Amino acid sequence: MLSNPIKKKFTSTLLDWHAHENFRTLPWKEESDPYKIWLSEIILQQTRAEQGLPYYLKFIDQYPTVTDLANAKDDEIFKLWEGLGYYNRCRNLLATARYIKEHHQGLFPNQYEDIINLKGVGSYTAAAIASFAYNMPYAVVDGNVYRVLARFAGMELPIDGKEGKNIITALAQDLLPKNKAAAYNQAIMDFGASICKPQNPLCNDCPFQRNCKAYSDNTVTLLPIKSKTIKIRKRYFNYIIIESPTQIWIEKRTKADIWRDLHQPLLIESEKKLNPQQLKKRLIAQELLTEEAPLVLLDHKEQKLSHQLIISTIYNIKINNIKKCLLPKQNWVSKKDMHKYAFPKTLSEIFN
Repeated sequence: MLSNPIKKKFTSTLLDWHAHENFRTLPWKEESDPYKIWLSEIILQQTRAEQGLPYYLKFIDQYPTVTDLANAKDDEIFKLWEGLGYYNRCRNLLATARYIKEHHQGLFPNQYEDIINLKGVGSYTAAAIASFAYNMPYAVVDGNVYRVLARFAGMELPIDGKEGKNIITALAQDLLPKNKAAAYNQAIMDFGASICKPQNPLCNDCPFQRNCKAYSDNTVTLLPIKSKTIKIRKRYFNYIIIESPTQIWIEKRTKADIWRDLHQPLLIESEKKLNPQQLKKRLIAQELLTEEAPLVLLDHKEQKLSHQLIISTIYNIKINNIKKCLLPKQNWVSKKDMHKYAFPKTLSEIFN
């Protein structure tokens, strides 16, 4: 795909750019503590650095070591994670911290084979930890790397196909300088984030412009190619916040679905959007609401996930006596304690 001289030129140019022109500063850069690197990488899965930064700082402040994290209560971690989304990452975070405490005496593994076997750690995250913490010669291959290399090499195979992935992965490893793995990996990710961006790349500031195949072929905006289109599923959530003067009814989501382990008020999911009259009729039929209880519309919200669009309508019902409510009594929570519970983003904006 690329000649050896071009490969060597690419690597040396990238390292030179990193040393003299990379002004992207983030607290986990130049970090050598594997715990902090792992924490930052888990947070940055599916999350932009700017969004993940305050969460990283809060976690490091409250849980400075992997053992501190392992000893934390689940609800505390989910509350701290609230708003980041993709909550399976949060579950993996806790599981891995507790595994390291139990099986590695609280010391983060220092062998690639042990790192990649940790829950929630794939080849990219393992390479990042191994190279940044221990300078091991493993190339990171994330979205930024796919984009930079696909454009530079002019690769027209889909990067979401097996052949395209294998070619980019092999090229990334081939370009990696074995004694400068950490610097190179940081450089290529930062370069993709700040120069070779998905939209409006800064080609006039790019030191690779002369040898970039996509630039010479005028295909920068077309690469990298993806073959798969994501089908978005629409779901209609009807939330009913039932509150007394001092309490609110909430429940924890426990099924294998989005937002598992987070909390919510009463939820009625429907196949299509319901108007207040239709919803009230359903609530009465299920003996969750009496005819005289007023249903007050609070808000409409939409939240787009990777494969789903959640269309939420939020209502409020005020009652005077919770003893007359047929919902489980143990789910009533004092209003002053609501800040202790983690909610999906749509609801946290209402309750927090």
